[in-house]
Amino acid sequence: MNGWIILDKPLGLGSTQAVGAVKRVCREAGLGKVKVGHGGTLDPLASGVLPIALGEATKLCGRMLDASKIYAFTIAFGTETDGLDAEGEVVASSDVRPTLAEVEAVLPRFTGAIEQVPPAYSAIKIDGQRAYDLARKGEAVEMKARSVTIFSLRHAGLDPASMAAPAEWTPDQVRGDEDEEERLDSITLVAHVSKGTYIRSLARDIAHAVGTVGHVTMLRRTKAGPFDLEQAISLDKLNAFGQGAAQSEVILPLEAGLVDIPALNLSPEAAGAIRQGRVWTGVATDDGLYWGRDDQNRPIALIEALAGTLKVVRGFNL
Repeated sequence: MNGWIILDKPLGLGSTQAVGAVKRVCREAGLGKVKVGHGGTLDPLASGVLPIALGEATKLCGRMLDASKIYAFTIAFGTETDGLDAEGEVVASSDVRPTLAEVEAVLPRFTGAIEQVPPAYSAIKIDGQRAYDLARKGEAVEMKARSVTIFSLRHAGLDPASMAAPAEWTPDQVRGDEDEEERLDSITLVAHVSKGTYIRSLARDIAHAVGTVGHVTMLRRTKAGPFDLEQAISLDKLNAFGQGAAQSEVILPLEAGLVDIPALNLSPEAAGAIRQGRVWTGVATDDGLYWGRDDQNRPIALIEALAGTLKVVRGFNL
């Protein structure tokens, strides 16, 4: 069993629990023991796209972790918490509320390459210990700034694409569309970000930039790498697979995780060499990363082309 299950992770479920649920369902479906991994942690307080790899697709989890992602998130103005989310303890407050125009005016500051200080409640290791473990013990945690890239950042408005699967959304989370001078208690934004970006830190910094404080009350990932909400399934649909639902309704092929890489058709001789991990020469193609496929369109390997020579980056045993 090789491929992807794209889960629309609900609130309250951790990524490790989601992987466990997939393993259980695969056993119930009679698939036996299947290697399972996820392509990017999603906190229990966040919902949305969680790519889960099966079998040989787990070899692509590293690429998925490095991929850019899109989030919709709501900033509640007026209070900042120690965890920068709705579960944290309030550590600062302000009576200042910005207008939509004021928020939009500062968004360009947070677009492009920026320096960002991660939350103290994060999985980053400090002297071998997770920052959140130190923070929970009440120890002072000094987080160092890191470079991340915000490819785009905008007000969500009532854009249907950013409002997909809106079960946990409420009308006041998109206030400010009719009257730009209205003082906002909260606002929902959409951000396309590089790996390593903390949305909670982004929300904190945006609130500071408009002269107030804030924290995240809603966080939903709408895209991770090549996967988006249109491909995501609910827990109910996942569980239905364990009860006999068609595999095609739940599992995407391995190559679904490679759509952002060009495919390279390999001759039978080249495919045989690549399967064995050997270098293959004399190929007329541009330099770069490809996924090689045989004459039956099966993925053989991730391959690097350089000056007409193909070298295996990651092989697939299909």
